[in-house]
Amino acid sequence: MAALPTDRPLRVLIGCDTLTPDVNGAARFTERLAAGLNERGVEVHLMAPAPKGVRPGVHYETIEGVELPVHRIKSQKLWGHEWVRFVFPWRAKREAKRVIDAVQPDAVHIQSHLLIGRGLAREAHARGIRLLATNHIMPENILDPKTPKFFSVPLLKWAWWDEGRVLSLAQEVTTPTRKAADFLERNTSRRGVVPVSCGIDQAKYRANFEPRGSQRIVFVGRLNQEKQIDTILRSLTHIPEDLNVHFDIVGGGDQREPLTALANELGVADRVVWHGLLPDDELRLTLTNASIFTIASIAELQSIATLEAMASGLPIIAADAMALPHLVEVGKNGYLFTPGDDRQLAARITEILRLDQPEFEAMQRSSLEMVKAHDISTTLDTFERMYRGE
Repeated sequence: MAALPTDRPLRVLIGCDTLTPDVNGAARFTERLAAGLNERGVEVHLMAPAPKGVRPGVHYETIEGVELPVHRIKSQKLWGHEWVRFVFPWRAKREAKRVIDAVQPDAVHIQSHLLIGRGLAREAHARGIRLLATNHIMPENILDPKTPKFFSVPLLKWAWWDEGRVLSLAQEVTTPTRKAADFLERNTSRRGVVPVSCGIDQAKYRANFEPRGSQRIVFVGRLNQEKQIDTILRSLTHIPEDLNVHFDIVGGGDQREPLTALANELGVADRVVWHGLLPDDELRLTLTNASIFTIASIAELQSIATLEAMASGLPIIAADAMALPHLVEVGKNGYLFTPGDDRQLAARITEILRLDQPEFEAMQRSSLEMVKAHDISTTLDTFERMYRGE
């Protein structure tokens, strides 16, 4: 590895396959990481696909309130998906060489092994540039759940092997939780995966300890199959009517239409509010005004949305799947439920909403206390040390 410079700021190139205007956990993490590092004096460059209407090249874009150089690469919309952009492998490889030549980074940090990340990983490794990789992806998330097993099983085995091959090039590999790190090590040959929380700036969120005038459960995230939002909709039919529960759904995705149809079929459409994508200030207000955050997803490696809800002082009810149990201390800041079990979810929602005000506030304060362990400053400290090889 080349020695780090002493006469200029540390220079880091972050490569990702999804970035604003995309709205998802990986993109949000990348944006907060880049802006946070920049505020600490690190020179940050980003490399990402060019969305529709944006010409390839270097653009200075406002990321989390900070203007940063983003090297946009020509891409194509992936058929059948509303936001995923595809970069051909040969283009990713060629552009990785060009951007590294232009930036001359001290460290490269990829957020995916698939497209841009793969090109950057191979080029950084070939040049002896320090390489970090953060894994936000499980191949199971990408594969259509309806795919026949005779095809999906060998395909998933190959996909994990391929991911391990790319990650083996990095000096450090991270993922948001210990459970996600263990899962990655079980499915690839990579060892020594380090759990590093995505992090959150708790000061930007506000808890409301006043008695609620109305009972609102809220979900924030993509509207796709893995999130299992249908389970939450079904749970509404089992919650006692006297609680007058409404459901706020924040986010967009390819399941909006079938979920709307399901809400109508279940007779709960009048209690569901489809907010779509919200600006950050409106999102934070929606969380502050809610009573409970619910998430039924079965494939979360951490869930930034759940961290945001905890920072807003909300009790959490989450599916007992993947990394979500790390964010719930049962009976303290919320409850877990069996994935897909809408009756059990309804029972948990009812139990929390039946609490008296002191007990409910105790759950709120437990969420606020637990989220402190995910402070963004700790995340930034960790990555800065890794970039420097310390």
